[in-house]
Amino acid sequence: MTSIGGAEMVDWNLAVATATRLVRPGPEISREEARAVVAELRRHAKASEEHVRSFTRMIPEGHEPEDTPVLVVDRAGWIKANVAGFRELLRPLLGKMQDRRPGGPGGAVLGAVGGKVTGVELGMLLSFLASRVLGQYETFAPATRELPASAKGGGRLLLVAPNIVHVERELDVDPHDFRLWVALHEETHRTQFTGVPWLRDHLKGEIQSFLEETDVDPMTVVERLREAAQTLSGAGRPEGERGEGEGRSLVEIVQTPAQREILGRLTAVMSLLEGHADFVMDGVGPEIVGSVAEIREKFQQRRAKGASRLDQALRKLLGLDAKLRQYRDGERFVSAVVGEVGMDGFNRVWTSPNTLPTKAEIASPADWIARVHRKPES
Repeated sequence: MTSIGGAEMVDWNLAVATATRLVRPGPEISREEARAVVAELRRHAKASEEHVRSFTRMIPEGHEPEDTPVLVVDRAGWIKANVAGFRELLRPLLGKMQDRRPGGPGGAVLGAVGGKVTGVELGMLLSFLASRVLGQYETFAPATRELPASAKGGGRLLLVAPNIVHVERELDVDPHDFRLWVALHEETHRTQFTGVPWLRDHLKGEIQSFLEETDVDPMTVVERLREAAQTLSGAGRPEGERGEGEGRSLVEIVQTPAQREILGRLTAVMSLLEGHADFVMDGVGPEIVGSVAEIREKFQQRRAKGASRLDQALRKLLGLDAKLRQYRDGERFVSAVVGEVGMDGFNRVWTSPNTLPTKAEIASPADWIARVHRKPES
């Protein structure tokens, strides 16, 4: 994969090894308890299918969408799955960077060193995330011997058992209710992608367009990072004269103008998907999750405060605060639209890329309703 002289641009094996070595151990649990948790999560994932489909009405009656596997994994399994996904998504960008690498032995040596450094950095990032993710629908996941995926180009649902157990204990909530509540959220993501055939390719196209705009010239990247650091620190500017980048994450600031435009569209789509999952989770929850109100309240408090100051700093640096805003803003959008035009009216959002909300419409649901539901002029 993207190598010169045998040196890969990213040492993927080193990324897995680093992340697996650095990730925190999971909660203490006996072998029998672990087996029971895995079996229960699989049952909940299966049961959630019917509940989510009935509530969302995204899957027409009698239609069976593409089947995607449900995998209950540990933290190391989540790391391996995500490295495989990154490798698939970044393939075009790494090929582009390979073309810009100096030729000859010097370029090969630089590539070997750079690939290992990047592998370690990616591993450190994944070790941070691996203990925090409860579940994930992997949209672009390639199938491997250890991690199967759907037959039509990827897709699998991951439930990270040790993290779910850790959070249910931390929140002191009913473990059976919490596991079902998490399964409902992740099953909604699976329903979104299996019930909307064009969504996967659309999202992949946007991500590839974003990557194609990446500046691969090292000096350009260094200059952009320098500007970003100045923006974050406010260096050389008196109070009241700080630029529009103030308050944004480093991830946002280093983007090119074209990337910011694409990122706006991606943010809108991700806000829709995450908000819809939260809306469905809470909509279905009262019927089958007895303690859903307590779970939601405690979980929202946990989301808002973060685990520590270090956790908050890393979330800001990596742009993960934007993820939290996506849940909140997206759910407000879905709730407002369903309240105004009903579930079937909301489901027009899945008609085509043109009916997806813009970033501005996520903040103003009435504008989306006016655009998509406006009556044709007579």
